[in-house]
Amino acid sequence: MAQVLDIDRCDLECDINNTDHRTDLNGVDRLILRRGQPFSISLYLRSGSFQPGVSKLDLTAETGPQPSEQYGTRAVFGLSDSIDTSCWSAAVSSSPCGDTVALCICSAPDAPIGRYTLTLGPSARIEFILLFNPWCAGDAVYLDDETSLEEYIMSQDGIIFRGDHNYTVPSPWNFGQFESGILDVCLRILDMNPKYQRNPGKDCSGRRNPIYVSRVLSAMINCNDDKGVLLGNWKNDYEGGVSPLSWRGSVEILRNWDAQSCEPVRYGQCWVFAAVACTVSRALGIPCRVITNYLSAHDTNNNLVIERFVNEKGELMQSRDMVWNYHCWVESWMTRPDLKPGFNGWQASDPTPQEKSDGVYCCGPVPVKAIKEGELTFNYDAVFVFAEVNADVLTFKKEKDGSTSRVTTTSLVGQKISTKSVGSDAREDVTHLYKYPEGSDEERKAFKKANHQNKLHHQQLNQDQLITIKVSEDMRKGCDFDVFAVVTNNTHSDKKYRLLLSACAVSYNGNLGGNCGYKDLLNVELSPGEGRKVPLRLNYSKYSEQLTSDNAIRLAAMLWDYSSGKTTLAVRNIVLEDPQIKVTILGEPKVKRKLAAEITLKNPLPESLENCCFSIEGSNLTGGNIISERYEGLNRP
Repeated sequence: MAQVLDIDRCDLECDINNTDHRTDLNGVDRLILRRGQPFSISLYLRSGSFQPGVSKLDLTAETGPQPSEQYGTRAVFGLSDSIDTSCWSAAVSSSPCGDTVALCICSAPDAPIGRYTLTLGPSARIEFILLFNPWCAGDAVYLDDETSLEEYIMSQDGIIFRGDHNYTVPSPWNFGQFESGILDVCLRILDMNPKYQRNPGKDCSGRRNPIYVSRVLSAMINCNDDKGVLLGNWKNDYEGGVSPLSWRGSVEILRNWDAQSCEPVRYGQCWVFAAVACTVSRALGIPCRVITNYLSAHDTNNNLVIERFVNEKGELMQSRDMVWNYHCWVESWMTRPDLKPGFNGWQASDPTPQEKSDGVYCCGPVPVKAIKEGELTFNYDAVFVFAEVNADVLTFKKEKDGSTSRVTTTSLVGQKISTKSVGSDAREDVTHLYKYPEGSDEERKAFKKANHQNKLHHQQLNQDQLITIKVSEDMRKGCDFDVFAVVTNNTHSDKKYRLLLSACAVSYNGNLGGNCGYKDLLNVELSPGEGRKVPLRLNYSKYSEQLTSDNAIRLAAMLWDYSSGKTTLAVRNIVLEDPQIKVTILGEPKVKRKLAAEITLKNPLPESLENCCFSIEGSNLTGGNIISERYEGLNRP
């Protein structure tokens, strides 16, 4: 006759188990496990002893407020002779000693992630947190590369690339996924999503699937439809909150959201949304990295075309479709059993609220390979992401009478798609994962599959390039400098042109600001094959009043051929270089000893800086907190 074990207490052996499951950086005061991987606990019996073949123990693992076997949020299992890592199982791991039983338990590799209660017989109950397990071959997020896992799961420091495709700026970021309390905040994000609020049982069941979880995070990192983490602001007015440029890590953002009862943190822009999504994904066990796409198209109507306009002065006009200097999203590693074979691996999702998907401001996940191959029917939001890296830019000139004419331009979107390299701070170019080489047969096939015929036709219009924009090497903020329109007559006859060269401030997301410089030359005469370099001086006294915090200026050079009436446009963004902050270590660094450092910045402007603040943050250095030091002013040099 079977004898039920009478358990007095359990030792969860958190120190050993958390270390084995690579969760010890979260602390060892509670049990945090990765699915599909065995863990051991010790049972101390109140009476009797374990007898093989006689002793009985029923175990029940439950997650969520409405656990059910139908939804996979409740699992009932008993003792087996050995562990089966393909499902929930338990076995005695060594010969029992008196009133102590060493029990080995394994969760299913597809079990929903989250908070669990495990009941052992009628008298014992333990709690633990279960995460995705990219080290487990049976898990949908399995990544068979230890070096990559060290980067995309374990690393709390990172680099996010900003700036411009001609001037990539590496910006350090503290992801801090293992800082105190962050895992709890990440689980709270899942519980605050509207799908959970409507049907907790179904939502918790969906948490077995990283595709579902990534899509939930894409919606919950922004607050446009829900009690999400961040409120976006691109107006260059951050009253009532914090400038997105002030953030240096995700920890304070997540803690603030949690502390203020899930009210959105003010404010975020694309790299902040992406960085926080990366932190939450890594904390939950999904390999994740931040991607930067330079010259990123925002196609509002899914026609794969960005339409922009210039006025009769050659000045760019604001339009709903825009090309961002750069845009950031995340890639997460997982299988895609919902699609045909061949599309596992990196999946792009975008938490920045731009356009709605299924009625919600979210985007993805979509296989990166689907974007490259032009598979635009694949889930989720393939058309929007394809447009970000491949949309065609068509430019029209608007006359005073309201009529428009087509302008030839050479703009290309989707340049220098970048992420931090594994194991170093260098930039890794991943453009080849999203696009075939420009003009290749493979690109032509992908565009044909995507029904992007306009792009193929437009490539042929750009062969006869008459005008380009060149810039000075030294374009530091605070300096006066020249930019140049380079005009070339590639025909066999004399030509007379009108050249308009303009500069205006621009935000990184393409919003146009005030004028920074303008030149209109009515008579530019060139012989066949002749070229001319025309300068435009940009003075700090003028552009300083127009610049946003992005330090970006958009240059436009428009050339009008008097004889043919043909208009050609060249556009280029420039980002002015900020002074570098230098960190000097004072003395010899020693393990477990306090370290002193000197931080210096030289004011490059011809005016004093006021109300200055140095902010310092680092994983395992400041506890996820920001250390700030204020100065009344820095005098001009």
